[in-house]
Amino acid sequence: MIKRLSGALAALTLIALPTAPASATAAVWTQRWNPSPAGQTVAQAFEGIEDDRSDSHSGVTHIYVSGDAYRFDMHTQDRDGDDRQRNEVKGMRTSSSAYIKILKNQVWRISYQMYIPTSLDATSSFTHIAQMKVPGSGAPLYTMSLPISGGTPKINVRYWDEDEQTHEVGNTNLNPIQGKWLDTTFEFKASDSGYLRWTLKDGSTTLVDKRLDNTDLWRADTDYLRPKWGIYRSINSSGLQNTYLLIRNLRAEQQTAAAAEGP
Repeated sequence: MIKRLSGALAALTLIALPTAPASATAAVWTQRWNPSPAGQTVAQAFEGIEDDRSDSHSGVTHIYVSGDAYRFDMHTQDRDGDDRQRNEVKGMRTSSSAYIKILKNQVWRISYQMYIPTSLDATSSFTHIAQMKVPGSGAPLYTMSLPISGGTPKINVRYWDEDEQTHEVGNTNLNPIQGKWLDTTFEFKASDSGYLRWTLKDGSTTLVDKRLDNTDLWRADTDYLRPKWGIYRSINSSGLQNTYLLIRNLRAEQQTAAAAEGP
């Protein structure tokens, strides 16, 4: 009798075991870009350089490697047109002849560390220190900026829709984080109905972690998107100073589907 019960229980156990699927897919982050100032110059790390395009400060290099970071200098005399200043880099270079193109419906995560000195302050007109752009002219798709809001210096990220209306993703006070190395990440889907998530950390403290859904992070007839870093600001603000920005530990990851091993 005991033997017969043991056999029946074993059979029931075998019947109850689920059958594993032959294969499965899961989203993973695949690193596509990770330049090092120790081994890559500005020209080797980025698709393009916009260093004093108006030649307003002749003979001066404003974007260069400084220690373990890429440095962007801005002087009050620098000009990029009559009413603004721009010393920026654009895109992500992978070789002397190749760079990354962010294409429609792709999901990306771009992270890096930045150092904002006290001389790079918030302004009453625009000051951008990071952007996502379509190559050529036109409004950005998102910006990281240093505005004065309600009399308080801030750092914020805004999404720009196709009508060039802005929508704030998140913000925090600027003064407490100046003079520190900060970790920041943009995660987004380059789609007509995508999303944008921005995180900002001071060491182990998360200052901002905000996500905005239903964002139009693509434009009609767009070839590709590319990020920009540096200082781009209006001269229509009082109190502008000679200043700089540092960025390091840049990394771009694309979300891809990886097949899991079958049985």
